[in-house]
Amino acid sequence: MLSKNQIKEIQLLHLKKHRDNKKLFIVEGEKSVVEVLNYTPKIIFKILATSDFLLSYQTQLIDLTENLIEISEVELKKISLQNNPNKVIAICNYFNYPEATLNFNKEFSFYLDDIRDPGNFGTIIRLADWFGVNIIFCSLSSCDLYNPKVIQASMGAFLRVRVIYCELRQLLKSQQIDNVYGAVLNGENLYSEPLKNGLIVIGNEANGINECNLEFVNKPITIPSHQSNGTESLNAAMASAIIASEFHKKNRLK
Repeated sequence: MLSKNQIKEIQLLHLKKHRDNKKLFIVEGEKSVVEVLNYTPKIIFKILATSDFLLSYQTQLIDLTENLIEISEVELKKISLQNNPNKVIAICNYFNYPEATLNFNKEFSFYLDDIRDPGNFGTIIRLADWFGVNIIFCSLSSCDLYNPKVIQASMGAFLRVRVIYCELRQLLKSQQIDNVYGAVLNGENLYSEPLKNGLIVIGNEANGINECNLEFVNKPITIPSHQSNGTESLNAAMASAIIASEFHKKNRLK
């Protein structure tokens, strides 16, 4: 049984300043928690789960007995952000990423410029995983990786895709990137461009790529629309998926 103080401490992890203070974040739901158990069990700080979850996964949990807390469905609802929480919540330590660089002549990646919607952010992480993009970069103003809604939307992909926060100017100084693509409304046709490996800048959902970052884009691209439609732009995650698919086809399926 959880005390009132324990419930409050867990609820506070839904807020960024408390996550950053404790260096802890929440993973919710059976599927996502099982992925943590399978991929990176060392990041687990505590698992709070109903009896049926603990019974179903006792083999995977055998080395984590000191980290387990059995809770009721009522307690689970109190600490969850979900309307219908699913059996378990894991409290995990922040990632401690080792330094890494990409060879942008052999790989493509994304730079997310002020992407603030957690659903979009998590979905982009998920699609990056699908297309084999292991590292993505984003501006300091973009959504927090550890936001519970980002973790939920990524469907476990946050375990396999490293997210690095940095200014675009800083990234371009630290790494050799010849091709800096930018998703804009008046760029070259995505489907007719050769699309070499490089960095793809995806702009804010409402305002597009920040003016201070547009100057670094040397290859503006656009997803052509049907001429008679009335839709002004695509959702950031949707656009990222279309662009990633085309880059994957032209660079990795040769």
